[in-house]
Amino acid sequence: MTNIINGTEISNSIIDEIKKEVEKYSYVGMPGIAVIQIGDRNDSSIYIKKKQEACNKVGFHIVIYNIETATSNNEVCKLINKLNSDSSIHGILVQLPIPLHLNEEKILSKISYLKDVDGFHAQNMGNLAMEKRIPIFVPCTPLGCMELLQREKIQLCGKHAVVIGKSNIVGLPIALLLMKEMATVTVCHKETIDIINHLKMADIVISACGQPQLIKKEWLKEGVVVIDVGINTIPDSSKKSGYRIVGDVDFENVKEIAHKITPVPGGVGPMTVAMLLSNTLNSFKRSKGVPPFKTLKV
Repeated sequence: MTNIINGTEISNSIIDEIKKEVEKYSYVGMPGIAVIQIGDRNDSSIYIKKKQEACNKVGFHIVIYNIETATSNNEVCKLINKLNSDSSIHGILVQLPIPLHLNEEKILSKISYLKDVDGFHAQNMGNLAMEKRIPIFVPCTPLGCMELLQREKIQLCGKHAVVIGKSNIVGLPIALLLMKEMATVTVCHKETIDIINHLKMADIVISACGQPQLIKKEWLKEGVVVIDVGINTIPDSSKKSGYRIVGDVDFENVKEIAHKITPVPGGVGPMTVAMLLSNTLNSFKRSKGVPPFKTLKV
């Protein structure tokens, strides 16, 4: 038995499950997703390529819109309105970040909450926050974290979870998801006083603060479960690129005391794409009136 959670292996299993579902319901059509990329950031292009490869693997129809950096809010919103009414498209996402002159809140709010497979629409986030409400979609990275915890059979009810980071993309929604599972949740951020004291009491740590190898073995208790969402680079002369990718957690040392821990890379990252496919598949199935791929327990 290993205490390292293999996110690549788990995500591949989910992708295989999704592919079988697509084949099973091919008689009613094909799931479709539209990706809007504004500008030509290299990192965004890499992420979109991964999404395209995953869509091709499971049999999704994917359309990528490459828009000039100098575009206007109105032009982007006009495209989104068109996609909202396109019955062949079941998921719409805008690849973030977008150019600073554009209004991110305005643009994202134009995506129909019924096609909001990134889960960022205020209606989806609002339903996630409220008791006895079920959002149509949950943000993909937090959903991937919860899927890892579920598949590793980690008990959440009554446990003390500490979330590092309070972003709309990860920190806030993962805290809400954990509370819906009856965990006791502490959210720490850059203004938190004595963050080490909070971490020492944690049964579960989920970090998304973007600080390379910040969290040390000495800050955690024996048997902690660690989900590391961080993706950071540090210099490494042994690599051709001159750097290597690490998480927010000092993995090599923390794994010695952790009950379960995700590596970086190969932990949460692959799960994000798998959950995007899951959300899109559910949107497709909802539009066709067939049973969902997964029922969210939130």
